[in-house]
Amino acid sequence: MAKLIEIHPADPQPRRVAAVARIIRSGGLIAYPTDSSYAFGCHIGDAKAINQIHRIRRTDKKHNFTLVCSDLSEISLYARVDNWAYRLIKSMTPGPYTFVLPATREVPKRLQNPKRRTIGLRVPDHPFVRAILDELAEPIMSSTLLLPGDDHPMTDPIEIDERIGHQIEAIVESGSVGIDPTSVIDMTGGHAEVLRVGRGDVSAFV
Repeated sequence: MAKLIEIHPADPQPRRVAAVARIIRSGGLIAYPTDSSYAFGCHIGDAKAINQIHRIRRTDKKHNFTLVCSDLSEISLYARVDNWAYRLIKSMTPGPYTFVLPATREVPKRLQNPKRRTIGLRVPDHPFVRAILDELAEPIMSSTLLLPGDDHPMTDPIEIDERIGHQIEAIVESGSVGIDPTSVIDMTGGHAEVLRVGRGDVSAFV
């Protein structure tokens, strides 16, 4: 079964954050809380962990992965961002939004949308996520923890352990989370287009 790691929701303990980072660096797949819902997380470009997410979620190569970044300086490394898009993203981060942008060569091809060569990027507002990103000094490859047949992502670490604990290495418990995934905004067409309405307010675009 997965290792359950309890981390303070407001003041993450450095030693426990470092333990999670070691699991990620070693190729482990984790379930972790964000400012929207629980998500899968692994080392960027780790083929084994990515394939495991595909198996658990029963997705194909068209599935859109997200790079979870610590700030906008990282976003510009992994995506091509026009000035208008940068200003909009800056006004909405950190927060529960995923922005679809053209991927740069820094993004492994297996993470990109195979037809559009795009990548989802986001900057969450969650103490644990900020702490683990600082510890890793690089983004986390992520995907919403939404299982086949479910209408919403799971929120209970015990239920996560019961259902998929044998398929992942660790579950991070760090306070309560919501049941809604991020709102997804496509920034590739010269304007902002809402692809999915989630936790983030998208009233300005609807």
